[in-house]
Amino acid sequence: RSLNIVAFGNERDGFSEDNQQLSLIWSYLGRSALISQMDSSLSASHVGNPGFTEYQACIFGNVRLVVHDCPVWDIFDSDWYTSCRLIGGADIIVIKYSVNDKTSFQELKDSYVPMVKKVLNHCSIPVIISAIGARKNGVPCTCPLCTSDRRSCVTTSEGVQLAKELGATYLELHTLNDFYIQKYFGGVLEYFMIQSLNQKSSEKMKKRKKTQKCHQVQPPQLEQPEKMPILKGEASHYNADLHNLLCCCQCADVAFYPEDLSTAVEAHKIILCSVSHLFMLLFGVKSPSDTHDASVVQLAQSLFAVEAGDPFPSSPHGVLPCVPPVRVVVKDSVFCSCLPDILHFIYSGAFQWERLEEDIRKKLKDPDKTEHVLEKVKCMLKTPGRPNTVKDCKSHQIKQLYNTSLRLFFNTPVLADVIFKIQGATVPAHRAVLVARCEVMAAMFNGNYLEANSILVPVYGVSKDTFLSFLEYLYTDSCCPASILQAMSLLICAEMYQVMRLQHICELYIITQLQSMPSRELASTSLSIVSLLKKAKFHNSDCLSTWLLHFIATNYLIFSQKPEFQELSVEERNFVEMHRWPSNLYLKQLADYRSYIHSQKCHCTVM
Repeated sequence: RSLNIVAFGNERDGFSEDNQQLSLIWSYLGRSALISQMDSSLSASHVGNPGFTEYQACIFGNVRLVVHDCPVWDIFDSDWYTSCRLIGGADIIVIKYSVNDKTSFQELKDSYVPMVKKVLNHCSIPVIISAIGARKNGVPCTCPLCTSDRRSCVTTSEGVQLAKELGATYLELHTLNDFYIQKYFGGVLEYFMIQSLNQKSSEKMKKRKKTQKCHQVQPPQLEQPEKMPILKGEASHYNADLHNLLCCCQCADVAFYPEDLSTAVEAHKIILCSVSHLFMLLFGVKSPSDTHDASVVQLAQSLFAVEAGDPFPSSPHGVLPCVPPVRVVVKDSVFCSCLPDILHFIYSGAFQWERLEEDIRKKLKDPDKTEHVLEKVKCMLKTPGRPNTVKDCKSHQIKQLYNTSLRLFFNTPVLADVIFKIQGATVPAHRAVLVARCEVMAAMFNGNYLEANSILVPVYGVSKDTFLSFLEYLYTDSCCPASILQAMSLLICAEMYQVMRLQHICELYIITQLQSMPSRELASTSLSIVSLLKKAKFHNSDCLSTWLLHFIATNYLIFSQKPEFQELSVEERNFVEMHRWPSNLYLKQLADYRSYIHSQKCHCTVM
């Protein structure tokens, strides 16, 4: 065993004439009763670096003590690597200074203590700061050139503050006699020696135990299962779908004309009525007696006129596809000129109010006319019986008006122009919504198909509840399956009609439900995961089928015990076996470890 002590600093007064004064370290080594053997041949400057002196001795009988005494701090400037190596290898550090050399102390505090702190940040080493000498009470020089009088003393408080900065032990040695060296300095130094030796013995014992433990047979480490593929949701394009409906004008059932009938702007009753009570009144969805707001009735009568020849109100069962759009004359010419912008605002979700204001302002270039048109739009959008304010038309107030409003017409005969016949029941719907939200239905109702000229459309291959959930998504852009099986049925319906976002929503629902299922429930459930896998593959749900394969592999111990596991194809079985958790290698290692434990007749140390 060995101890390394590194001492920095000069305990002699720079102006002292006593050059024969012994150093603190040499005085301690020469007088301490613990020193049993002193190697005087090394009591000289180190050959490799004359900046420090090396002493070697034996303490406590068989502990080798190595001391490096560095009286000059310049070693940090001339040989930074050596100084860092000395501090890093030290068990105890001693910093010395003379109380009568204020300049050296100030240089130590400003220049070298930060360097020592930087090195000590990486290790925990006890530090002793020794203030040596009796303070001289001479009057300091008052010469202006002597701004830092070398004869002024270092106070006790300055030394204590330095010790606090380094987390060190502070000692004042007024003279290097037997009491101060052996009893005072030696007592503190020997205390840290014992502490350091105890710490080394403890670390050595821990290392020995760790080495012995490494030679024992360890239980196998169970790695975490492979991460399953992550499914990302698809962004909603609900408002974009309905806005595209206005641009292509498919299934338009209303046309707006100016009073001279020069131009026409086509639209869809269902979209207009979902946003405005005024249009509900105009197209017969509501009667004047149902609208408890005279301003809405008055605006409808003063602003629009439904052309004679079309029933007003219209038939509750809608119109045939061959019937031309209802013609509506706009009496206000200024409002009529802004009607395309207003329709774009309505079809975009009726929440981009600031953009509508800007478009109308640029078109009319007249503040009074702009305000006139905007007030009419506000009246169109207001809820009857409630006061209408500008705040009500701000974007953040009506952002979610659209998808919640179309829900009012879901599965109702009002304005319906198509009826689906499914499992002996009928489900009314609106071609405009179906064409906007589903490309397959858009082709079906606008192409050379039988459904294009029929009101009654049969549906095969899905249940009524599943088809209603599908239509609800088209109308509201949301769906809430009641179970995993219903979500799978809805996924199949979405794949049939090529509504990819709904398919992804169903995939995420199935994955979320399976992930939240505890192992005990997964083992006892009658739900066939392999059957879900087969359906997902058959209906081109690649993301879900891949995830389900990983799910079966991750829960291998559960699914391998079920009869349905035998229904996996050879390719699927190979994939599951390759990615199974826990792996065959781990199970073999575990069996070997258990055999070893039983062969050694080991007992549980805890019990």
